Amino acid sequence: MKSFWKSGDPFVWLTGGALAVSLIMVVGLILLIMVSGLGFFWPAGVERLVRADGTAVLGQVMEREAIPKKAGAEREASTYRLQVKRGNRDLYGSDFVWIDEIAVTGREVPHEAAVFERREWGNFYGTVKELREGDRVVASGEEAWRALGTRLPEIQRAVAELGRVEKDEIGATNYRQEEMRLRLRALELKGIGGGAEVDRLHREMEKEKEKFGGLQAKAGTIRQGLNVSVRVAAEGGESKEVRLDQVVRVYRPNEIGFFGKSGLYLARLWEFLWEDPRESNTEGGVFPAIFGTVMMVVIMSIVVTPLGVLAALYLREYAKQGPFVSAVRIAVNNLAGVPSIVFGVFGVGFFVYFVGGGLDRLFFPEKLPTPTFGTGGILWASLTLALLTVPVVIVSTEEGLAAIPKGLREASLALGATKWETTWKVVLPSLMPSILTGLILAMARAAGEVAPLMITGVVKLAPALPLDGHFPFFHLDRKFMHLGFHIYDVGFQSPNVDAARPMVFTTAFLLLVIVVALNLAAVVLRKRLRARFAGSVI
Repeated sequence: MKSFWKSGDPFVWLTGGALAVSLIMVVGLILLIMVSGLGFFWPAGVERLVRADGTAVLGQVMEREAIPKKAGAEREASTYRLQVKRGNRDLYGSDFVWIDEIAVTGREVPHEAAVFERREWGNFYGTVKELREGDRVVASGEEAWRALGTRLPEIQRAVAELGRVEKDEIGATNYRQEEMRLRLRALELKGIGGGAEVDRLHREMEKEKEKFGGLQAKAGTIRQGLNVSVRVAAEGGESKEVRLDQVVRVYRPNEIGFFGKSGLYLARLWEFLWEDPRESNTEGGVFPAIFGTVMMVVIMSIVVTPLGVLAALYLREYAKQGPFVSAVRIAVNNLAGVPSIVFGVFGVGFFVYFVGGGLDRLFFPEKLPTPTFGTGGILWASLTLALLTVPVVIVSTEEGLAAIPKGLREASLALGATKWETTWKVVLPSLMPSILTGLILAMARAAGEVAPLMITGVVKLAPALPLDGHFPFFHLDRKFMHLGFHIYDVGFQSPNVDAARPMVFTTAFLLLVIVVALNLAAVVLRKRLRARFAGSVI
């Protein structure tokens, strides 16, 4: 036994076993998130559950869990209860209801039951009775269902046109009017109250106001054509007028087959990736959060890479080794252990209030007291995360510098190259794989951080993306959405917990995919650079 332990084989098996357990845990976690998240988009069938008291519930059975019959009855068999998504929150007050399975006397699958996915108030479950245009009944019964399939795409196109007019055309007019108002304000601060420039701006503002009035009339005309609704009978005899301009899609899940459900699954998945959120982020898409997350990581990477590399080059190649440099290295290593919320507080105090407030006073006095850069934004959030992750890049780069053979530097210097030329043309190219290693670790950490972002620019719902068609196109002062904060908000701040739970898993899986994609891109680039510069070791 002594020779067995001295050989080191037990430690090899222990480390291998620990690695296997860790991999199993990671894979299991990813599978749990993936199954719980991606299964949310599959359209479940609608059932009518009839209870012993004669009442019925119409909806989709989402979950089945065991519950004890009575407290203290350990020997008795457990019963089960069903979680049913009955929707119709505007009628019942909640989307979900729990029903003891033992109280269910009958389960039916009504083929005429329809699911209305609405922009507000969640899903509505019921049977289509009438299709109306204003106060006039256009069709009834099955004829109304067939007419609904024709009218709904027309209404959705009109809704899209209305959104384009309001968001693009009216929004652009408002933007131009605001720009002219700010120019007039800037001239006023300079003491210029009249003149050709002021008169020109007033004339342009009047033209924009006339254009605004015309666009408002155009939007009103489109709204008049949206006065189409359908009367839907809910379970229990109640009915509801559902306006078609509030309907995202409508379908009968019990009448569509596997391929129809597959097409609907892909459509809902596409909506999740490319649409804006709705219903307190529990429905709709997360595209603004995807865009904000990727853009923040890119800005952070652009800032942290040269900062970390230059610091490491100075510490290793130029600084005189001694107590001061050792203290700096200790400080850098300690920074990696500072809680992220501390960096967030520093970002608010230094970047937002000090730097941003100074920029507002220097360059945007006409907008004051409304802040431009003196409030949270994607730029300050990215810089805060750059400070958070710069120790990782510094340490990784220093390790790469230590691994580069000293003979490479001496050969370059012996051939007449200067210290700068050696660093730029010999050391730095060989160092690129190590730099990318640090960048990979920095991106992975930054993409998942939430605490610093909550106080430096991230919001629950951003009305506009940081990128649009107005100069300077990239608006680094704007607030943004982030997938990590979206998970926190939906999981812990949502008023509708049961409806939000699947969205938490789905968003978490999407965040994992984005982090893996960013890391894979960096890994592929690092592999190519490693093959190109054979002198690098890391």
